[in-house]
Amino acid sequence: MDKPKVVLGVSGGIAAYKACELLRRLTESGHDVRVVPTESALHFVGAATWSALSGHPVATEVWNDVHEVPHVRIGQGADLVVVAPATADTLARAAHGLADDLLTNTLLTARCPVVFAPAMHTEMWEHPATRENVATLRRRGAVVIEPAVGRLTGVDTGKGRLPDPGEIFEVCRRVLTRGAAEPDLAGRHVVISAGGTREPLDPVRYLGNRSSGKQGYALARTAVARGARVTLIEANTGLPDPAGADVVSVGTAVQLREAVLRAAADADVVVMAAAVADFRPAAYAPGKIKKRDGQEPEPVALVRNPDILAEVSAGRARPDQIVVGFAAETDDVLANGREKLRRKGCDLLVVNEVGERRTFGSEDNEAVVLGADGTETPVPHGPKEALADTVWDLVSPRLG
Repeated sequence: MDKPKVVLGVSGGIAAYKACELLRRLTESGHDVRVVPTESALHFVGAATWSALSGHPVATEVWNDVHEVPHVRIGQGADLVVVAPATADTLARAAHGLADDLLTNTLLTARCPVVFAPAMHTEMWEHPATRENVATLRRRGAVVIEPAVGRLTGVDTGKGRLPDPGEIFEVCRRVLTRGAAEPDLAGRHVVISAGGTREPLDPVRYLGNRSSGKQGYALARTAVARGARVTLIEANTGLPDPAGADVVSVGTAVQLREAVLRAAADADVVVMAAAVADFRPAAYAPGKIKKRDGQEPEPVALVRNPDILAEVSAGRARPDQIVVGFAAETDDVLANGREKLRRKGCDLLVVNEVGERRTFGSEDNEAVVLGADGTETPVPHGPKEALADTVWDLVSPRLG
């Protein structure tokens, strides 16, 4: 079979050097990659580097190899175009349909999915002109990844950093998997919780659970690839931030509740994939609880944590907000799931069987998605991103 053909556009920003890592990941995973830099990008990484890493000649102008009509053919033959980094200037030229170099010509002729990974200073990203250009590109079906927060050039820090190349690769891989399918979550804001809360007992001990957060992160990555604006609220995962997601880190159930309610105020969808502790210690010991010879420890009194899923379901920010819950069960899985769906009042409930060596921390999952309308959608054992896509497949038609 022919290798999937990817065009990697590189525009002129300091983050251009990171595109070398993205190129490596694409080529090593079996993609045929053609690099199309802008002229200014070559001030940061030379043509010889791009040519050596991709195995293809590199040009910036439409006048090279005119007999092959590269300004038309490159875009026509692509299965995916990804621009990383995409500067404010490149986003503006793409939004306005300019065609003054090989990259912008390629973007105009491409009929495949297009992904932009912006990188610029915070002030440039937040400028109304850039925001309008991004909105225009998304409205036309392009996936524009939200930039990361972190160190920029010089001493500046803020939103505008190029996401990790490995995470951009994951977005590209998922977009390629969907092929020509429209980004059905474009223009939607989705809030996802992931991981497991930890309830402190003393400065060194806590009550927790085995949740790794991988299923929530798969939901976030697939939502980004389908065009959504994603807020990911993570609890104690230690996982790298998914490209394109605004990540909020919390520790306890109370902190998770506050973050979810704040983010859900303007969300189209709320997915509660985090494993929230049902109880927390009634009292917190300011010093480490000591073991005393000949003495048994005092019993640990517990109090209930807030039921965040039920609260979000009952107090939706608007009537058409979709709420999805997760239920991890060890026995009577479907019966307990149906009862939980009724009690929580959510639209969909993903029910799966868990155990010491099942689901938690693994790359795979198996579940049944129960709907408030009485539907049941089984998801066979497979990658967690497959379950994530099934969830979004069920959410999308409910969005109206």
